[in-house]
Amino acid sequence: MQDIKTQDNLYLLVDEFYKKLLSDESISYIFTDVVKIKIKEHLPILVTFWSQAILGTGGYTNNLTQIHLDINTKEYLSPELFKIWLNHFNSTVDILFKGENSEKTKTQALNIATVLQIKIANTQKKI
Repeated sequence: MQDIKTQDNLYLLVDEFYKKLLSDESISYIFTDVVKIKIKEHLPILVTFWSQAILGTGGYTNNLTQIHLDINTKEYLSPELFKIWLNHFNSTVDILFKGENSEKTKTQALNIATVLQIKIANTQKKI
């Protein structure tokens, strides 16, 4: 197995990851009913995000935290949802890739999930 080295690798990762998310009824409703994601438009944005985070390419300009806080106002993004998300993400990485960047990607995903959960918990306390 190869490591994550290119944007094509990242496209494969996020494409396969979203196939898992969208086929899992315990979390798919967030994407289909709450956000109403247009997957063909969303995948390149995700590739740009992960490319910046892992390959250092730059180009991602959205506010990841605010996007998720906005979603949370529509539907509570519970710790259980983050756990499901992270499990699907990690298993997708492990099935497709192996190496330093693969491990870095999983660590980055855990860091993101942790920070987002803290931010969401802080907003819940204010309500």
